[in-house]
Amino acid sequence: MDEPELARDLQRAGYLADEALVTVLWLAGELQRPLLVEGDAGVGKTALALALARALGRPLVRLQCHEGLDLAQAAYEWNYGRQLLAIRLAETGSAPLNERDLFAREYLQPRPLLQAIAGESPCVLLVDEIDRADEAFEAFLLEVLADWQITVPELGTIRARHVPAVVLTSNGTRELSDALRRRCLYHWLDYPSLAREMAIVRATLPEAEAALTEQAVAFVQRLRREDLDKTPGVAETLDWIRALHRLRLPALPDDPQALMATLGCLLKTREDRFQLGPERVRQLVEGRAAGVAESAA
Repeated sequence: MDEPELARDLQRAGYLADEALVTVLWLAGELQRPLLVEGDAGVGKTALALALARALGRPLVRLQCHEGLDLAQAAYEWNYGRQLLAIRLAETGSAPLNERDLFAREYLQPRPLLQAIAGESPCVLLVDEIDRADEAFEAFLLEVLADWQITVPELGTIRARHVPAVVLTSNGTRELSDALRRRCLYHWLDYPSLAREMAIVRATLPEAEAALTEQAVAFVQRLRREDLDKTPGVAETLDWIRALHRLRLPALPDDPQALMATLGCLLKTREDRFQLGPERVRQLVEGRAAGVAESAA
């Protein structure tokens, strides 16, 4: 698959990627290297992995990272219930058992990392929000990403049947190690431009009125320049326009109070919600940038 074909397949999967993103994604596949995608929450990092799986026709294996993530949750654990049952059966004399039998492959329960490298077919592995996991887990992940293998002390080394396409995402809540970054190709995913976000909305919500889409996307683009705690991402834009369409609005209403009733789709903190009064909302609808009102005063 070449770059233009990958771009077309991603678009058919509902993801409009720019040339730089398509290139680095294609190179990651050609070089069999993981791709680390950083950016603010809501810019489409997770959606990229979902679209890549659809574009390649592969299953998606997702590892959602969090504080305290350990080996049992990420890679594998032993089926202690079945092991205990085997021990009890052996005690009755119905089935002889030794220690090696207890740690046979049949008692191993694969978790996302082992599923990804030991599966019978190639997959897309999404390691989502790697910055939320601690450094100890990040160190373990290096073996998987560098050698495509996982070492199980009781069994030995399990090597990948197929090298997965790996996408790691990070919101930048902590700095990742140099060792992890060296093993990955890198892309910073920013908020889309006005034209690209318009194209995303039109592709995702073709039923929404053209005037509504144009005005709403322009409003969100201006809103992102406000001093907000949580800047709305593309997902919030889509939610908002979907809500406005369900309200049967052909365009943004002239009454800012009517518009404010829908801003819960965009603004997700108390501070942000109460920062924008009716007058500021009206200014954003009219296309006035931050600071215009103060300058005029």
